[in-house]
Amino acid sequence: MKFKFIDLFAGIGGFHLAMHRLGGQCVFASEIDKEARKTYEYNYKEISPELFSNGLFNDDIRNIMPNDIPDFDVLCAGFPCQPFSQAGYKRGFNDNHHSERGNLFFNIVDIIEAKKPKAFFLENVRGLVSHDSGRTFKIIRDILEHELGYSFYFKIVKASDYGLPQLRPRVFMVGFKDEGIMRSFNFPEHIPLKFTMSDVWSGQCSRDIGFTLRVGGRGSNIDDRRNWDAYLVDNVVRKLSYIEARKMQGFPDDFHFPVANSQAVKQLGNSVAVDAVQAVGRNLISYMNSLDKKDNTMKITHNKGEWSELLLFIKLLAEQKLFLADSDLNPKTDFFNIHRVSTQNLELDFFILDESSIEIINKITGEKRLIVISDIINSTVLKNLVDEIKSKQGTFELASFSVIQDALGFNIVKGGTSSQKADILLDISNQQITKFNEAFGIKSYLGAKPTLLNASGNTNFIFKIEQLSNEKIDEINAIDTATKLRDRIISIENNGGVFKYVGAEKDTMTYNLKMVDSLMPEIIAHVLYAFYKHRISSITKIIDFIHEQGELNQQINYGDKAVLINKVKKLLVDVLLGFFAGSKWDGNYEASGSIVIKNSGDCVAFHLIDLASLKKYLYENIKMDTPSTTRHRHGQLFVEKDGQLYFKLNLQLRF
Repeated sequence: MKFKFIDLFAGIGGFHLAMHRLGGQCVFASEIDKEARKTYEYNYKEISPELFSNGLFNDDIRNIMPNDIPDFDVLCAGFPCQPFSQAGYKRGFNDNHHSERGNLFFNIVDIIEAKKPKAFFLENVRGLVSHDSGRTFKIIRDILEHELGYSFYFKIVKASDYGLPQLRPRVFMVGFKDEGIMRSFNFPEHIPLKFTMSDVWSGQCSRDIGFTLRVGGRGSNIDDRRNWDAYLVDNVVRKLSYIEARKMQGFPDDFHFPVANSQAVKQLGNSVAVDAVQAVGRNLISYMNSLDKKDNTMKITHNKGEWSELLLFIKLLAEQKLFLADSDLNPKTDFFNIHRVSTQNLELDFFILDESSIEIINKITGEKRLIVISDIINSTVLKNLVDEIKSKQGTFELASFSVIQDALGFNIVKGGTSSQKADILLDISNQQITKFNEAFGIKSYLGAKPTLLNASGNTNFIFKIEQLSNEKIDEINAIDTATKLRDRIISIENNGGVFKYVGAEKDTMTYNLKMVDSLMPEIIAHVLYAFYKHRISSITKIIDFIHEQGELNQQINYGDKAVLINKVKKLLVDVLLGFFAGSKWDGNYEASGSIVIKNSGDCVAFHLIDLASLKKYLYENIKMDTPSTTRHRHGQLFVEKDGQLYFKLNLQLRF
């Protein structure tokens, strides 16, 4: 059962031990607690030496760029449970009093979204299921199922269900990528206890199954209803040590703790029950492998974006021309003749021989086929496809596309990856240029307005809040008006708080912005502040506002507005054709242009040969947008370990 996994919020490695026993190789781990990191490295440096020699044992999950994590099959994570636990304040996603621990689940989401593993395996306290009347759990399930496209299974599991003498009810969540509608994963059947608390104590204990092991701290009297660490053994009251706790959690006797005994008990209380994880993990890996063996039939359901890409592909084959656009998306007289259509991920090349003949060549086998394109695609077919795509929601089938799919032999353009600018490759020519394998991105208006820069944890920007009492955090974060971000900012300032720009949350984003222009991080800070406080969404109006405020004028050529505008225009083009927020950019463009599918279904293009029109179009049509504050972890005050208050704002750009 060979597979690769990552271990997030790793603690002392309960997931690591269980998955390693099943044949897994840990390729990345993350744990912020210094004492737990000592125990983790001590016990796994020989099992997984590459973690520690290659810098793959991360500390703060917020600092990692998901794209920098090695590829893996299964994501394992017991994300912080205190925000959802009965023992705590139950602040949930709003627990920002300890380095944002309440919303670190969304860092898991960012990693799944970027790396698209075959499966995930999550663990938390059972209170997560009922927290906030079930709304928290619904958000988690909806994101994993509907936003990321994974199946979702969950079960309240006790350690005693799988042989360990401890109650410890926890919710286990499991999901698989591209499972389809025939879903049949099952959690394993319960098994008898492998040993009892008498075996743990090596004496006659009054209980066969122990209390749930907690995080250390002060114990309690054996008669106290909150007792967790006192047991009657051979008629004598005995207190748990890490020796007994280790056995209750399923760790072997040779698992060592190079820390104080109190730390060892705390670490075990924070860990997972190894045998329970291993039992569920065995079923997970077996089921994941069975999904791999299924026939890879062509995908017949797509969302609007994917159907738009398919529509454009066949439209170019049928029309064989692509008109350049002015800044208002009107076609110019100039156009490209199209000679070949393909993609980076497609095994087929489509060569246009004449007005009706298309030669399809398999890039791998060299096999050739000749088709008459007018027998498959005409203006009526294209119009009907446009109307169907516009009328649908979510993911859906288009039965009318099946004939085209069968004739052409493919049904996807980009190939499921969101980390490429080149959606389609064309051989083109006009009076000015002849280009082979020219890369274009695709933006479609057939669904929701397309984004230029998608929101994620990579597009968060941090402001330090000075001169504000930490006691105000709950009061201000509780503001939940229709314009809550603006109102929170105003409340911070009305209470004496001062915003001081720190920088992008991720160093990679800062690096990319400075590749555009050395002043771009500071420009973005002013753009965010203008948008969120003053509710100015249009980029053109935001730049007007920033110039009028004058705070950047001395830095930007003493107030030359044209210089500021040109810097912003360059940023928009660089985002469109060059960099992603989540990976370090080398300064080169991945695409040479962008094709826009208008709401009518007509297509026009921008290309670097007419950079002025592209810049003007972007500058006049890009607006700021407000992404979900919960999903993208911004818009709330939070306290860091330095005791200082911080506030994040997220940058999302939409057409």
